[in-house]
Amino acid sequence: MTEQTTRLELPYILPSQAQKHVTHNQALQRLDAITQMVILSERATAPQTSDEGDCFLIAQAATGDWAGKSGRLAFRQDDGWTYISPREGWLAWFAEASNLKLLQNGTWKAVPLPENASFGQMGVNATADASNRLVVSSTASLFTHAPAGGGHQIKVNKAAAADTATLLFQSGWGGRAEMGLAGNDSFSIKTSADGATWTTALSISEAGQVSTPSKPVVRAGRAAGNVSHVAGSVSGFTNLAVKQGGFALGNVVSDTLKELVIPATGLYSVAMSLAVVSSSGHAVAIRLNGTTSSFALTGTSASAGNFQSANFIMALNANDRISLAHTGTCQLSYGDGKTELSLTML
Repeated sequence: MTEQTTRLELPYILPSQAQKHVTHNQALQRLDAITQMVILSERATAPQTSDEGDCFLIAQAATGDWAGKSGRLAFRQDDGWTYISPREGWLAWFAEASNLKLLQNGTWKAVPLPENASFGQMGVNATADASNRLVVSSTASLFTHAPAGGGHQIKVNKAAAADTATLLFQSGWGGRAEMGLAGNDSFSIKTSADGATWTTALSISEAGQVSTPSKPVVRAGRAAGNVSHVAGSVSGFTNLAVKQGGFALGNVVSDTLKELVIPATGLYSVAMSLAVVSSSGHAVAIRLNGTTSSFALTGTSASAGNFQSANFIMALNANDRISLAHTGTCQLSYGDGKTELSLTML
């Protein structure tokens, strides 16, 4: 018969043994140390002061009283150290790290999660809540294919078309961009400057039609009719037949004619068209912020009864003001599809 138990090495009380209470107490002390085990920290040297019941994991290259005892557990009992060699599969709470660890293959490791489990909430380096049931605080997150290879899909599902299935991007916890199915089944990308007011930058219908409802586009003209222009005069616009992306009419340049105000900085495709009724030789130039530019259409008396058009690429800034400068004498016809200025942000 052996003198101790196999797993916990608790000493047996043997027949005809004197002072059986000593053996019994030794077993109780060891059992007290191992059961519900709490390891304060991993150390290479014994602390100068410690309390009864304190437990430490002796680190590698231990020195002093713990030299040669690396990997063992040191328990403070009766003003001395009791050393126990932990067994494979033991669990212990590491107080300093606030982690429950498992001794596996000679190394204390975090207790692994079960392969199959269901959790009401899970936080990775963060705290989950009833709304955000999965929370990850990390510099990056990786979703990859299975070990055998293949692809990988991330699925975001909603119950009905009127619900939301989107990815929301925040800055300082305020929404700044969102993409997905927001309140309908069209895929959209939206942006916001404050997290409250949202603008749809791109929308793709279920049939695949793509629209950019916030892209700056405009057709600027004036009321239908024929107008005579003399050399040195300036003109503007009264009608915006097509308008999106923030184009507006600004300051008056002549009578009720106003400047066209650019909504955003960028490159613009500019199309100018003239429906010429009569001319003695003319030039109509784009006037930018009160200064006549080199972007112009010219004609002679032979241009009478003709339609002139030209396309330009211009770099424009937000709040730039556009009007028209006239050279020579001509009569132009206005109205839809006649004398107009069209701009599209590229």
